[in-house]
Amino acid sequence: MNNRPGFRIGLTGGIASGKSTVSGMLRQMGAIVIDTDQLAHEVTSPGSEALAAMSQRFGHEVLNPDGSLRRDVVGKIVFSNPAQKKWLESLLHPLIRKKAEEQARAALAAGHGILVFDVPLLFESGWNEMVDEIWTVYVPPEIQQQRLILRDGYTIADAKARIASQWPIGDKAERSDVVIDNAGSLASTRLQVETAWSQVLRKIRQ
Repeated sequence: MNNRPGFRIGLTGGIASGKSTVSGMLRQMGAIVIDTDQLAHEVTSPGSEALAAMSQRFGHEVLNPDGSLRRDVVGKIVFSNPAQKKWLESLLHPLIRKKAEEQARAALAAGHGILVFDVPLLFESGWNEMVDEIWTVYVPPEIQQQRLILRDGYTIADAKARIASQWPIGDKAERSDVVIDNAGSLASTRLQVETAWSQVLRKIRQ
């Protein structure tokens, strides 16, 4: 149970479910969105201790010539090796959480009472214990697979492997307070987001 200040929404979904679309809509509605993917980029920026540790662990092939991280290479390493994946998560998750709390404190100090934490692996990394309400952006697995193949150029095998590396999206939906069905039109998704956001606003005003 979350006992941190402010009303905290954990926004999650499966790969290619459209979570970025929903977080963008929330921003348009005035929400403060703390993007943990962006924080992951920050904590692994050139010159960071985390990047040095990753280079030492995985080899210099994970670095671009300019010293930045080759995320595609790291992705291939950890998706095929559970032990390496666990090591990477134990390195990055505490750093990301620290950064997220810094942003949360700044937002609260500026008078924002509702915070949205955009966390792809919310359940897998234990963030579900740190929020007041969980929103999952849902599409059926077959649509996830189709989007990965058509949008990102994945092979069928790679798409299935990426989807299988996360909790099943149906399980996430069952454990959520709000489920945004993003399999239909953009207008349908926006209406669901607006409705859920309005309910939160009413809740904190009670």
